[in-house]
Formats: sequence, C-alpha cells, structure tokens
Amino acid sequence: MHIIDTFIAPACADVVNILYQDADILLISKPSGLLSLSGKNPLNLDSVHYRLVHGRLVNGQSGISPALALAKLPHRLDFGTSGIMLVGLNQHASVHLNKQFQAGSVQKRYTAMLEGWVSADEGVITAPIAKDNSQFPKVKICDSGKAASSHFKVLKRLSEPKRSLVQFTPLTGRTHQLRIHSLSIGHPILGCDLYHSDSSQQLAERLLLHASDIYFQHPATGEPCHGHCASPF
Repeated sequence: MHIIDTFIAPACADVVNILYQDADILLISKPSGLLSLSGKNPLNLDSVHYRLVHGRLVNGQSGISPALALAKLPHRLDFGTSGIMLVGLNQHASVHLNKQFQAGSVQKRYTAMLEGWVSADEGVITAPIAKDNSQFPKVKICDSGKAASSHFKVLKRLSEPKRSLVQFTPLTGRTHQLRIHSLSIGHPILGCDLYHSDSSQQLAERLLLHASDIYFQHPATGEPCHGHCASPF
C-alpha cells in the first residue's frame, strides 16, 4: 500500500533558540508548530534543520554559521511538540550521538497537560504500539505491536477544567508513544489533533507536550550531560 502524506505545515513565526553550543554539539529549543526536518513536499521546506543550516531565525538572527551549516539531527520532535533537541555539529559527533540514540542510552523527559485528573500519582503505562495504515500517520494500541512503556508522575492537578500536569519519561521510543499512551488511560494530551476525546482537542491552541530534559554522553569528552528547557505551560 502506498501511503501519501498530504499534510501542509502552516507558517511558523516562532524562532529556534540556542540553549548551549560548543565545537561538537548544540542544544536548541524547538517551538511548537515547526517540523524537525523538511518534508518531501516543497511547501514543507521550513524546519529546524533548514533554519539551522541556512541561518534563519536562530535566536532571532540571520546569517550562516560554518558550524551550523554541518548540523545533523540525531533525533526529532513531532510537529506540535516543543522543547529541547540535541544537534551534532560534525561527523564524529553525529555518529557518536546516533549510536547513543540507537542503543537507547539517551534519556528524555517531557511535560504534558492531560485532560482530567489522573488518579495515580505515579506509574508506568505499558501498551504495545503498531502503525495504523488505515489512518496514516496515526498509530494504535495493538497486541501484535512493538512493546512500549512510559513512566509518568503527576506534578499538579488543576481545576476548571480538570487537568493534570504530568512528567513523562518514555522507557521506549515509539512513534507518538506519549500521545497514544495518554489516550489509552483515558487522559489525552490537550490540543492533540490525532489522539483526543470529544473535548480535549479544543482545550488548548497547541499540543501541550514539551521536551524538557535530555541526558546523554558528550561525543567528544565522554562526560555525562544534562540539557534542560523549561516548559512554557
């Protein structure tokens, strides 16, 4: 079956901010509503990677930096997800970071606002995930899918309407994992267009999912690193 992605990203005026930079790596803050990589459709050219290598809107400034022109993304964030991203600035760094992601040694944490009050203060959502070819690009909970686990911790319960601010630590890295897992326990992430209840999509103007922290090994020094990007909600 040949699946065509017809999604056209609306223009994003928000900037990509640099949080940290050295000779080998870059930590940046991606705004919600921006692709990580440019799509095949020329209308989806704008992306984190495109802006980096072309010197567009990085901390609100223009001009091409020789270091950023070689930038590679060892991981991505979904279009609607905001937050911290790790970038390799040379071949050695990019290869080293790719190996860390492939080995599952990079730990990421997210902040999300969920509909309703999650009853447990902490726990692990375990539900296998498979592609849903009938509703691309969605995924589905399926017994024959790949194993997927997400640890959650409730940070705050809010009222009017009832919401739960949650910290997620994905223990696996499946597509749309946190979004589908949240829906599976009856508490979809607010603003999510793909996995929602009758009301959750309308309770926020954007997907309220933010990559707040990343833990990894520096590709040059081998030192443990922790990058943080405060949540905007």
